[in-house]
Amino acid sequence: MSKIFSVAFGSLLVTGLLFSQLANAASDCEAKALSKDGKPLAGAAKAASIKKCELAAKSSSGCDEKAVDKNGKPLAGAAKSSFMKKCEAGAM
Repeated sequence: MSKIFSVAFGSLLVTGLLFSQLANAASDCEAKALSKDGKPLAGAAKAASIKKCELAAKSSSGCDEKAVDKNGKPLAGAAKSSFMKKCEAGAM
């Protein structure tokens, strides 16, 4: 019974840490969503800027380069998704 509680607590802790890191990344990207004049962006331009910033933050973790199989070929599909999820969780 205690194993179940410890596993549940551990998974909740990891989930909480993941969401807090994502919230920090989102707020950083939102703060960086500025025009060339230094004015805050709005609408579709702001959404595009935030999306681009978040993608850059994910790829900077180095997980894309590590996503290869034992033969050196790049992972694809579910294997890549699983690897990326584990790698990004470990990087945070």
